[in-house]
Amino acid sequence: MRILPREEKFFELLNTQTRLISEAATVLLEGVQSGNGKLRELEPRIEKLETDCDEILHEVYKKLNQTFITPLDPEDIQSLCSHLDDVMDGMEEATHCIVSYKIDPIPGPIVEICKLLVDCSREVKAAVEVMDKNREIVKHCIEINRLEGQADKIVRKAIVDLFEHETNPILIIKLKEIYDVLEWTVDSCEDVSDVLQTVVVKNS
Repeated sequence: MRILPREEKFFELLNTQTRLISEAATVLLEGVQSGNGKLRELEPRIEKLETDCDEILHEVYKKLNQTFITPLDPEDIQSLCSHLDDVMDGMEEATHCIVSYKIDPIPGPIVEICKLLVDCSREVKAAVEVMDKNREIVKHCIEINRLEGQADKIVRKAIVDLFEHETNPILIIKLKEIYDVLEWTVDSCEDVSDVLQTVVVKNS
């Protein structure tokens, strides 16, 4: 059964949103791998992607108010779009914190989490692209959940190591905040996965 007809504008908007998210994750990873200076150069690009994503969110809400019959339950479309926006907001906030706090060198765990964010964003993008194939959606959702579990482990270990080995209290506060933001961002990917699985159940 086709869940979301390809001709629907909602489908186009969601796909655009996931492309922006995937691009932002790739840019963020490039920045943290290259160092704070490079990330500072890339920050305006991530900010632009976040702004574009916000515009899509507003467009979706506008269309929901104007459309009598939607391809999915309106609350599911709204929830999916909102959680996708959370992912983008998290990456933009993490970028801002790393640059503003002048974190240099950028710790390995941050790079590892950003790698997982790239993988998560690709799975989210792939899942939305195949919303007319229930089984394929579930496959991508399972992978997103697995990646989220890996990120949680990295964050927990990084925070333990931070409090055990770092002696600068200001740096501890800064890095703890960045880890929290990154963890929340990956959790938001899992929130997207949960909505997608709900859609599958409702439309099976």
